[in-house]
Formats: sequence, C-alpha cells, structure tokens
Amino acid sequence: MNIKPIFITLLLFYTTSVSLAQVNLKKTFGDAEKQTDFLLREVEKANTGRTELQSPRTLQAGELKLVPSRDWTSGFFSGELWYLYEYTRDEKWKQAAELYMTPLEKEKTNATTHDMGFKIYCSYGNAFRLTKTPAYKEIILQSATTLCKRFNATAGVLRSWDHNRDKWDYPVIIDNMMNLELLFVATQLSGDSSFHRIAVAHANTTLKNHFRADNSSYHVVDYDTATGNVRKKNTHQGYTHGSTWARGQAWAVYGFTMCYRFTNNPLYLHQAEKAADFMLNHSRMPKDLVPYWDYDAPLIPNEERDASAAAILASGLFELSKYSKKGKEYKIKAGKILVALTQNYRSPVGENKGFILLHSTGSKPAKSEIDVPINYADYFYLEALLRSR
Repeated sequence: MNIKPIFITLLLFYTTSVSLAQVNLKKTFGDAEKQTDFLLREVEKANTGRTELQSPRTLQAGELKLVPSRDWTSGFFSGELWYLYEYTRDEKWKQAAELYMTPLEKEKTNATTHDMGFKIYCSYGNAFRLTKTPAYKEIILQSATTLCKRFNATAGVLRSWDHNRDKWDYPVIIDNMMNLELLFVATQLSGDSSFHRIAVAHANTTLKNHFRADNSSYHVVDYDTATGNVRKKNTHQGYTHGSTWARGQAWAVYGFTMCYRFTNNPLYLHQAEKAADFMLNHSRMPKDLVPYWDYDAPLIPNEERDASAAAILASGLFELSKYSKKGKEYKIKAGKILVALTQNYRSPVGENKGFILLHSTGSKPAKSEIDVPINYADYFYLEALLRSR
C-alpha cells in the first residue's frame, strides 16, 4: 500500500487546521465589534453639521477622513457593518448598516463612475443577500443598468476613468474586474442576460490584454474605441509602467476567481491561479505574505507594506481554494495571511479612531494614504475571516 499520498493529504489538512486555528474568530470579531463601536462614535462626532451622512475612509494626519457617496470607497463601511451583522446576527449592526447605506442609493444613477460595484454591491448587495429586501434588489438592478452605460462594444470593456483625458483615451484598470459581480448578480436577479454578456466581454478583454508573460498585471490599459486596439499599457498607482502593483494583482486574483464562480469558464480559473501564484511565489513576497505596495519598489525591504492587498488576496484565495486542484495550498496560504494580519497588523482596541487594520498603502506615487488604515482593508479582512469558516 502506498501511504505517501495519504500522508501528504493528512499533513496538508493538519497544516491548514493549525494555520486557521491561530485566528480565534470569536475573539477577533469581538475585537472588531469594539473597534467599530468606537469608530461609529468618532464618525458621529465628525458628521456633526454635515448635510449628508458620510462614511469613514482613512486617517489623514491622524484625523478621521470622511467621504460622501460619490467617493469610490463609500460603500465599504456599510459593507463592514453587514459583515458584523452576518457573523453576530446582532440587530444593532443591521441598523447601523442600513443607516450608512441609505445615502448611497442616489449613486444608482451615477453613470460617471465605474465603481458601482464597490459602492452598491458591497453595501446593497450584501444587504440583499442577508435580508432579501425587495427594494434593495431594485437598487442593484438600476445600478447595473447604469454601469452598463460605460460599456464600449468595439473595445469590449467598461470604461474606468473619465479623468486625465490628456493621458488616456479609454482607460481600463484591473480594479474594474471587481465591479463585474454586480452585473453577474443582476442577471441572476432579473433574468436579463445582457448584464452577464457585458461582464463576460470585459473579463475576456481584460484576460487578453492586462497580463504579461509572467502573469503579472498592468494597472491601466488604454483602448482605441474606433478600432478596439490597445493604445498603451501603464500604471497610475504602481511604481513604474512595467512594475507589478500589489493591490492590482490582488484585484486580479479575486476578480477572475469571482468570474469563474458565475461562468465556470476554466480560463478564468486558470488566470486566477496564475495571478495568485505570481504573488505567492515571488522572490520579493515577504514571509508573512503581506506584500510590499509594489513588487518592484526600489527600496525593498524598506518599502511600505499593503495590508489591503493582503486582505483582498486572502479573501480571494479562500474562494479560489474551493475550485482549484491546488485548493489545500491556497487555503493554507490564505490562513497564513489572516494569521499575520490578525497578529501583527491590527490596531489595538480603542486606538486609530476605530479602524481595524493598519499599514495599508493607497497611492504612493501620489503621496496619498501611505501606511495608514483604509476602509477597504477592513472590509476584505472581515470578508476573509467569514470565508475562513
């Protein structure tokens, strides 16, 4: 009898269990609740006198930075509150989530942004998933309809940005993969396949043009809408046009994994695996698997980490582990990231205005949000914790 395969399987199972066991979900969510209680009090004070309830985004010079609904990160905080409700089933989190979600409804007709998924699906999408409230379904469908207005059939992609027209004609960023979930869900909820077709077209075009031979991702690809050809490939938040921006690579892992969930297209699964393997096996990936903000940043190891990229990667890996033949390996790595974030990147309870994770990097080239807490890091961290179950 060949016991080697059995031994390896048992070893992988044991290693996975040990890695995840180090994150005590009850205590970690308990700490997250305490931090969020603190954050809610700070946000309430900071909102005094404002005409619209705004959501916390980050700390700026140690002070709380709030953002209105038009900001691309505006949906993450209510999403965090929905995740706390999902874990605890405590009505206070549901009520808080609904409160901070309400100002976002008007974004359902805002066609000037591609970030409809981040704003609406992270908030109203989670809300509908957990409550099945019919009004939330209608907001999701209207938001998807609005997002589709940004689709160019010749290029086969949804336009990302309207700004910096002197730099780009029709820019598409790797982040935009994350907004496709809104479209896939819209088809499920409505039976209208046009949403699904646009999502697939965007994913296919991104798959074709956004990756280098080593499966690292470009941040921005610019298209000629008259021909559909690529005009140029560069970066906006990474170190150089040829470098690999860590959060963008994490968006790719998460985004193509999610696309596989809705389509069962093996090309998406394989691309998610290849993008993940690039991150996990890179010589410049730190041992704790919390990446530097860019894999090619010149001063590594004296460069800032990006806890948000790690949280996104961990959440994506937990889902990828369900579909991939390398599932056990990905689950072990996701668990290792959660252990690192939980042990070494969390704020002490009662500090940092109530944010959960520290040490994220928003845009170092713009000298913006460097080594600070950011709401999307907290959102994907809580999602990864839930997925770890």
